[in-house]
Amino acid sequence: MELRQLQYFMAICEELHFTRAADKMGVSAPNVSQQIRKLEEELEVLLFDRVGKTIVLTEAGAILHEHGAAVFGHLQQASDAIADLKKMQGGSLSIGVLPGDADLMFNALLLNFHQTYPTISLSLLETTKVTEQVLDRSIDVGVTTGPVIDDRLTSIPLFHEEFSLAVSINDPLAAESFISLSRLDTLKLVMFPSDHQCRKLIDRFCMDKGFTLRPHMVTTTLSSLLQMVQSGAGACVLPRLLLDNLPYPDIKVLPLKNPTPSQDICLIYRSDRYIGHAMRTFIKILRAYIESAIHHAKSS
Repeated sequence: MELRQLQYFMAICEELHFTRAADKMGVSAPNVSQQIRKLEEELEVLLFDRVGKTIVLTEAGAILHEHGAAVFGHLQQASDAIADLKKMQGGSLSIGVLPGDADLMFNALLLNFHQTYPTISLSLLETTKVTEQVLDRSIDVGVTTGPVIDDRLTSIPLFHEEFSLAVSINDPLAAESFISLSRLDTLKLVMFPSDHQCRKLIDRFCMDKGFTLRPHMVTTTLSSLLQMVQSGAGACVLPRLLLDNLPYPDIKVLPLKNPTPSQDICLIYRSDRYIGHAMRTFIKILRAYIESAIHHAKSS
């Protein structure tokens, strides 16, 4: 079996048409047909059932297609690895995060990353379809809520994220040790819009407790949200890890209980892709960044 024959075979599997496959490969249709006949003779099986102008894979053809895809996948990984070796410390990486997470976690991380590894090019995309875009290869790696269960993806747990209430230190609530989730129904709140990932999570927990959140004010940016809390305009619900790492001494963080809104955060990438220098470095720095944030939160 020659690699060229396998390439022709895979092209036919994609097009289900000999002439279109030949055009795609830049060769003549008779040449493709001849190579497939030789391959079938060598394997002593038919790879395609031909019914008029329509062709379909036989059972043997389906087996060869599965293994052919693996062969070319490994060849692509080898090509990627060699290209990465040539670049050495360079490379590029596209990262997909849920809307709002860039503000909540990644802006500071990306700045530190760029200062440490200036030869690696990073691009950050906020998207509601992190998993889908990792699968279709429009982004290299995604950070999203878990669990993500898909044989095509590798998922790395990052951390368990709990949410707390942020209030001004001058607010009477600041004297309390915690706030029950059901009390959010009576508080003056400033929140992200209803389509924001964090807001969706809080809304879901509130609905499970039998009430709908009705914020006093809504804003799309983290900075304006925190300014309103500082000024005493209202309280807000945000990830505890974020709040514990903010340099705002005039904001008090109160645990939310009964229940505590929470979610798991994970990093995902395609299992069949080559993990180059840029991705390996980013994953290492991301995990170290999170560990540092968690340690800082516990020690503060």
